[in-house]
Amino acid sequence: MADLYIKPGNQERGWNDPPQFSYSLQTQAQGGSKRNILNKRVPPPQLDGSQVPGPGGTPAPVTSPAPPMNPLAPPPCGSATPIRPCSAADSASSAATPGPEAEPEPDIDDVIVVLHWALTACRCTVKKQVCDDVGRRLKIFEEMWRNGKLSLPVKRRMYLLGKEMKILKWDKADEIHRSLIVDHVNEVSQWMVGVKRLIAETRELPPELLNTESQDQRSE
Repeated sequence: MADLYIKPGNQERGWNDPPQFSYSLQTQAQGGSKRNILNKRVPPPQLDGSQVPGPGGTPAPVTSPAPPMNPLAPPPCGSATPIRPCSAADSASSAATPGPEAEPEPDIDDVIVVLHWALTACRCTVKKQVCDDVGRRLKIFEEMWRNGKLSLPVKRRMYLLGKEMKILKWDKADEIHRSLIVDHVNEVSQWMVGVKRLIAETRELPPELLNTESQDQRSE
């Protein structure tokens, strides 16, 4: 077949002269056969809808890629965990357990009576200027309570403080007063100094200046 590409040349060339090839004969011979283009790009099957042959020669179904999951989207129907319905026992249990706000609000009169009792006892031995300053601050406390400027936790602690003072438990009352200053300083800063001074002065009073009811409760 190589003889097709050799054009006739000089018949008198030597025996060792290289053969002369014809470029036109080569292009004609190559143009006669169709070349396969190997660098043609074929679209993937999922884009043009074609099918990929399966292992047995049968076309396998083409599946579209799954869309990305959205973490904020709700779960598909049927995949969510069913919600257990609330039973009658659960409802009764929740209703029987009251929250902290279910406790009734203390009565201000119960607190004021104890504070004024202590202030009256102090007037027998404590300076008038000190007692007047304590009385003025107790008046601020009462006005803030009645005008709704005190939160429920402050009212409850002051009620407990009054109970401890009534039974002459001064250490307990002083502890409650410190907790109020730490936790609710914005509410109690105007009048808690008077309560602190009242506790300090009352605990130093002679027992005979305190009423009989308080002494009996202390002995119990």
